[in-house]
Parts: sequence; C-alpha cells; structure tokens
Amino acid sequence: MDGAQHDLDGLMGHLGDWGKYQCWQFILHILSAVTAGMHMLSLVTVAAVPDHRCYVPEIDTNSTMHNFTIAALEKFIPKLPSGELDSCRIFEYNNSTNLTQTLCSTWVYDTTYHASSRGMDWDFVCHQRWMGAVAKSAYMFGVFTGAVTLGSAADKYGRKVIFCWSAVLQLILGVAVAFIPEYYTFLIVRFLYGIFGSAGSYITGFVLTMELVGASKRTVCGIAFQAAFALGIMLVAGWGAIIADRQLLQVVYGLHGFLLIGHWWLMDESPRWLWANGRVTESIKIVQKALKMNKSPVVIDPSDYVSKAKIEERESDDKVGMADLFKTPNLRNKTLNICLSWFANSLVYYGLSFSTGDLKGNPFLLLFLVGIVELPGYVITVYLMDRTGRRSLISFYMISGGICCIVAAILTKGSMEAVSTVMLGKFLIASSFAIVYNYSAELFPTVIRNSALGIGSMCARASGTLMPLITLLDSFNPTLPAIIFAVIAVISGFLMLFLPETLGAPMPQSIEDGETFGVGDTFFTACCGKRKHQPVINDEEDVKEQMQPLNQTK
Repeated sequence: MDGAQHDLDGLMGHLGDWGKYQCWQFILHILSAVTAGMHMLSLVTVAAVPDHRCYVPEIDTNSTMHNFTIAALEKFIPKLPSGELDSCRIFEYNNSTNLTQTLCSTWVYDTTYHASSRGMDWDFVCHQRWMGAVAKSAYMFGVFTGAVTLGSAADKYGRKVIFCWSAVLQLILGVAVAFIPEYYTFLIVRFLYGIFGSAGSYITGFVLTMELVGASKRTVCGIAFQAAFALGIMLVAGWGAIIADRQLLQVVYGLHGFLLIGHWWLMDESPRWLWANGRVTESIKIVQKALKMNKSPVVIDPSDYVSKAKIEERESDDKVGMADLFKTPNLRNKTLNICLSWFANSLVYYGLSFSTGDLKGNPFLLLFLVGIVELPGYVITVYLMDRTGRRSLISFYMISGGICCIVAAILTKGSMEAVSTVMLGKFLIASSFAIVYNYSAELFPTVIRNSALGIGSMCARASGTLMPLITLLDSFNPTLPAIIFAVIAVISGFLMLFLPETLGAPMPQSIEDGETFGVGDTFFTACCGKRKHQPVINDEEDVKEQMQPLNQTK
C-alpha cells in the first residue's frame, strides 16, 4: 500500500468502527430509507382498487356496493364459474326479450376501507387494469433511471450533493403528484417522483454509511436500512387507515421529505470519496471533526497528509466508472450474478408487497403486517450473517422465498393458509433483499462501489417495472405470475453459491483489488476444502486495512 493510503488508514483506525460521530451520521442517512419505503408503496393506498362491480341503473342510487344483497344483484349481473359475481359484465336486454352479456363502462366500489383513490377515480379495473399496472411501472421505471444516472453521479460529483438534491425534489414531486388531474401527466410526474423518491437519497445514504462505519458494524447498519424501509411501508398503512381522502393522503406521504431537508447542513460528505477525488483537506477536516466528537485524544497535522496525498495523485491518473464492472472477467462474473440477484429479489419482494390488495381482509392491516413481518427476519439475519456468512444464507432465503410464491398461488385465495404463506415468503425474501445490499457493498471495490449498488438497484427497478405487467398474466392463468417469480428466484439463489464469501474480509479498494478478490472461492470449493484464504479482520492492522480510503483520482 502507498503512504497516502496508510495515512488515512491510520486516521480511520483511530476513529474506530463506531462512535458518536458515526452514530449521528448513520441516523441522518437511515431517514432516507424510511421515506423511500413510503414513496415506493404509496400507490397501494393512493391508487387502491377495492371490491367492485358494474353500475346497475335500476338499483344503484349511490356509489357504495356493500348494502346490496347477492340475490338482488343476480338479476342484473352474471355469475362466474366460481359462483362469484362477474365484476366486469352486466346483463343487457335487447328489444325487451333477448338477454345478453356486455362489458360495463361504469362501476361502483366498496368504500368500507377506501373512500377515494386514483384507482376508483380512473377505474383501474377490468379492461382498464393496465392503467394501474402502468402507474406502478412508471414509478419503478423512474427508480430504474435514477439508479442508472444518480449512482454514477454520486461517484462523480459526491454522495452528499446527490443525496440532498434528491431530498428536495422528492419533497416537491411527492406533494405535486397529489394534484395532477390527468392520467398521462400523472405518469410523467410519477416517473420523476421515482427518480428522486427512492434511488437518489436511499442508495446514496446506504453507501455513505458503508463507507463510514467499520467492519464489525457493516452488517447491523446495512440490515437497519432495510428495517427502516419496512417502517416506511408500515407508515403507508398507518396513514392510509387514518386519512380517507386520497389527495390529502398523498400530500402527507410527500411531506415526509422534510425529514431530509436539513441534511445539507447536518450531514458530511464521505471522507473516502473526498480523499479519492483529490479533496484531501476536506477529507482530513471531516476526520478531525469525527475524532473530536468521538472524544479521541489523537491530534493530527493536516499538512503532512495533504503533501503525501499530492504525491500519490501525481503518480496515478486512472479514471474509473460503471464500465469497469464489466472489463475484467472476475468483476464481470460477480456483477452479472449480483445483478440477477437484485432483479429476482425485487421481483418477488414487490410482487408480494403489492399483492396485499388481492388478499381478503382489512387492507391496511395486511399491508402493516407485510411491513412488520420483515423485522424479525432482519433480527435473525443480523445474528446469522456473521456466523453462516452471506453466500449460503442469501441462497437459502431466495430459494425458500421462491417456493413460497408457488405455494401461496396454489392455496385458496384469502384463506389463512394463503395469507400465512405470503407473509412467510415476504419474511424470507425481505431478509434476502437486505443481505444483497450488504453483499454488494462488500464484493465491489470502493472506487466503483456506488456504481455497483447503482447498477444493482437498476436491475431491481427493471424487475419492479416489469412486475405489475407480469401480474396481468393472471388473466390467462392465476398461478402464472407466481411461477415466473419463483423460477427466477430459485435460479438466482442457486447461482449465488458461485460468489465468494465476504465475511471477515476487508472491503476491496481499487479495481485490481476487486478483480483478485474471491478468485476460486465458491460454496462448492469451500465444501471441498479448496476455498482460497480470505484475510480475516482480527487485529489492529486488519482493522486499518478495512478502513483504507478509496484509490481514485478525479
């Protein structure tokens, strides 16, 4: 290692894995996960589609349906083979004698739980179901776009600037989208909302935490981000149960962006990123501030580090970016494998999350349970990750979660068994999704870490974009979407076994480190006793190695 790296290494070693400074910055970072979870699932309530049926002029005098008996409606609405009333067709008499079935153009909705919603306003039902699916996809496509653009931007312009601008724009767009009166304009604003509502602050905040805390805290802090995301889902359910008006409800969701507005003054840039981009003085000042807050007795001379860093800067002028993830064979294989894992996890995670509207019962309670069921999974995962490792645990979770998808689709809709299986599947896949964040941050070198998480998130949002459209395939076979979700999850879970284990290993820094990291280490070579040695962080020198700065210049 060069002298400049060892200098910041030593400073970060004195700072330690965890202290008051890291705790304060972590709290600021993790708030982005709460708002991201809320924005991501907001359509579950704002655009809910309650039970519905065709409007019957002869008997309907208001917009509710729960007062009408089945016997009365059978005269006007045909029955499905299952015995339920058709929600899309109505009987029509021609010349007062010929009885035919026709598609209805107006519907009434059960307002027991939802007094208003976008789904009710624009009739996201029957032959117009695609409108609701596209509305969900528009947001996910925005998150996809944000992951592509903002991930690289954070590596180029800094983590803090992307975080803070995303916070401002998610506040503005989150409120503005509530007042859009026209569907296609709504899609455009939802797309922009997705760019900044999830990708911008959430991914950047996660990377900031991973680059600040030490190895012993990476697992807990990384999993805590996923728990905060689940808290955002629970807030969606809580506010939805309290606020009946869909416009006011969306405004309340959007106003949570205020939680992030003060970060420009409270949050610091990553010392690693500053050092790597030649802004050594700023990096040292932040480390000095952190040492002071942590009450460290260490006193440093900034001029010494600046002079050594300038020598290093003249020695290297390499430029790196997202393309470097694919230039060399080992990094390329890891990147493709991780990308599939992000894709599969997102597909199942959001497939199960959005499916709560299809379950029978109080939709707010079900959505709350979908969020809270993740929390014990995270506690168990934190305990297991540092004992079993990342690789085998994420593989088990993904394969088991995929199996739950199929079982839930086969069981009777709305039954206790089906609901329990959905919750179990969410428990497993949420735990898997949490690991993939940590695993990605640990597998890839610091110089392209934000880009790696950005491209992983991009793949996750690509599947999130496709997920609502895939669910429309249930028109051909009710179990087809679940089978697609499950097959992809199981395949990806198996392929994860070919990735190297990162437990106890220092995070790679340069592109060279990333290419050599984990060569020849798979689950199968480990089982055969042929796993190559990965350095374990177990003494002071290893801690300093883990905390070494980025090896990157402008």
